[in-house]
Amino acid sequence: MGNRFDGQYLKDVDSMHFIMPFMYPNRCDNEAFFSFRIDLTAVNDYIQRKNAENPEYRYNLFQCIIAATLKTITLRSKLSVFIHNRKMYRRNEVSAAFTVKQEFSDNGGEVLAFIHSRPDWTIEDLHNELHRQLLKLKDRQYADPSTGVIDRFNRLPKWISRPIVRFICFLEKKGKIPPAFVESDPYHSTVNFANLGSIGLPAGYHHLTNWGTTSLFIVVGKSGKLPFYENEQVVFKDGVDLFMTVDERIADGFYFAKSMKILLYFLQHPDLLEHPFNEKLSEEEFAKLSLT
Repeated sequence: MGNRFDGQYLKDVDSMHFIMPFMYPNRCDNEAFFSFRIDLTAVNDYIQRKNAENPEYRYNLFQCIIAATLKTITLRSKLSVFIHNRKMYRRNEVSAAFTVKQEFSDNGGEVLAFIHSRPDWTIEDLHNELHRQLLKLKDRQYADPSTGVIDRFNRLPKWISRPIVRFICFLEKKGKIPPAFVESDPYHSTVNFANLGSIGLPAGYHHLTNWGTTSLFIVVGKSGKLPFYENEQVVFKDGVDLFMTVDERIADGFYFAKSMKILLYFLQHPDLLEHPFNEKLSEEEFAKLSLT
């Protein structure tokens, strides 16, 4: 009782997390921000090795970041929590979404990629799924289901489409929207990515939305030579900045901090991404994390 099509209702939550959705009901009023700079030395070596084995569809940094994020969320279940209509739910799956530019031009169309991750996946499974989807998405004639539905509404007279859209928004707010309407909606994913580095921009924070259920947004900036502070000196290395926006109501600060350090550890040790996403860190590896 109380479950949704995409999540299980959480009954036994502590009093603080029970009351927060009533005190602060809107997701956009509960945004917390994190930023990280990642040394890409290990990731670049890993990508080079993987592409020597598979030159046809090449591995890249964005794939590694997605894989590390999905593995972290799989292991850190509170990152799969979302709040909707003042109730807390845990998702039935871990998913990721991002926008794909079909052509790098002012008039190039945009479509949505939606990844339904599985606990036993590795980075190779993610790599193969991305290859399958991108071959389809790059076809200029393709439109994802969500965009197709919106296009049909947009062709209707506004006096017809506006009340229909308001009714759909009402159903979404109450958690009664038909799953087919949001099956490829990026704001109903566990984590939404924006790869600004692919268009030559630095990272920046992206807002959450009151529509949908997404509690985590990650923006990837342009990679390149960046300053790092080591042994009381500034050194320049290949690096990238990640900016994250989270719904602070789903967990406490320590849980977020620990989760982000685990994510960074996977990117510093990318060979771990070849293990199943639900495979935990060993005690020895976990001891290497500085959690305080």
